[in-house]
Amino acid sequence: MSELLQVEKLETAYGASQVLFGLDLAIRAGEVATLLGRNGMGKTTTVRSIMGLTPARSGTIRFRGERIEGQRPDRIARCGIALVPEGRQIFPNLSVRENLVAFAENRSTTRDPWTLAKVLAFFPGLVERMDNLGSRLSGGEQQMLAIGRALMTNPHLLILDEATEGLAPLVREEIWRCLAALKAAGQTILVIDKYVERLIAIADHHTVLSRGRVAWRGSSKELAADRALWHRYLGV
Repeated sequence: MSELLQVEKLETAYGASQVLFGLDLAIRAGEVATLLGRNGMGKTTTVRSIMGLTPARSGTIRFRGERIEGQRPDRIARCGIALVPEGRQIFPNLSVRENLVAFAENRSTTRDPWTLAKVLAFFPGLVERMDNLGSRLSGGEQQMLAIGRALMTNPHLLILDEATEGLAPLVREEIWRCLAALKAAGQTILVIDKYVERLIAIADHHTVLSRGRVAWRGSSKELAADRALWHRYLGV
């Protein structure tokens, strides 16, 4: 597998407050990778830097071999990166149908693209909500809609920031099932979440951040075997 995303020596700041310090990250095509760490350690800032929402101060970000740091967020998205942001951020005044078709595009030029019908088959709970406004959905339905909206762009890379934050246990299980199914279908995914045991069951490798730096990286097998690391960096 070739590296789909390669981040090297990334440094990002909000004004005079530096958040990331020389961060490295690599994800190969077809992998599921995670960013782990306590709140405030730089996970969301890493995602925002990749997407161009908080431009990097220095370092390089390559996607499919092309440098994308410094580009506008809309151009980065058109390269084939789709973000399911923390808080979901669906369009509250658009219907479920309108949210799904708003940015529909086959950005990865796949032969079997995600379509409205395919997304609804993947998230059957949305079928009866098609004419509901986004603001009228439950948190779980909004998360499914946010994932479905991202899939409708047919991305090379799907990023989920706080994938199950604030969701009921049964809804969280549905999200884990969906991520496992996407992995089985070959979708490359970067996911941020706090449920380490569930991530171990899905992900190929993990990167743990501490104060804006990479504190540890390794496989699911290695992470599962080192419970001391969980307590040191993850607060589990």
